[in-house]
Amino acid sequence: MRTFSLLKGKPVFDNGGELIGEVCDICIGEDGLVTDLLLLGKGLIGKKYRLPIQSVTSFGNDGVMIDSKNSLVKYYELHDEYTMHHNQPLAKKNTLSQQGDKLGLLDDVYFMEEVGTIVGYELTDGFFSDITEGKRVIRTSHPPKIGKDAMIVSVKNRRGGKAHDEMSKLPEQGPG
Repeated sequence: MRTFSLLKGKPVFDNGGELIGEVCDICIGEDGLVTDLLLLGKGLIGKKYRLPIQSVTSFGNDGVMIDSKNSLVKYYELHDEYTMHHNQPLAKKNTLSQQGDKLGLLDDVYFMEEVGTIVGYELTDGFFSDITEGKRVIRTSHPPKIGKDAMIVSVKNRRGGKAHDEMSKLPEQGPG
């Protein structure tokens, strides 16, 4: 399992050891799956490219490995796709439960890197609240409903932020 914040800025190399660029965002479909990594290409101009998640051969602690740069496609925006910071950004989006309870602002996502399935959402109430109460992690297997003003997630268990939260800890991120 991987979080976007730990993946952001990681260099991407092909199997010949050539630096292709670095991860600058993730693309998330309406179905709640991470479909592509968004790369900032090396060089002064730094063009953006899509890298399908299926083209990644390995997520390491110090870089992302791909077979070939042939799987890169120049970045283009899709109307039914979201990112964390670029097109239709989800970062800092209001997040509500299906019952209408405000859960916080989206800060990060946890996803299974092999298949792109998002399994958790890390939420914040702001810097001071994060320090005193901690961030909340909502774990769900259901895709969110993403609207113009808010994101609705299915909430059964939560961890952090509240004394009564009962969710077990998300699995630790292993090497690669």
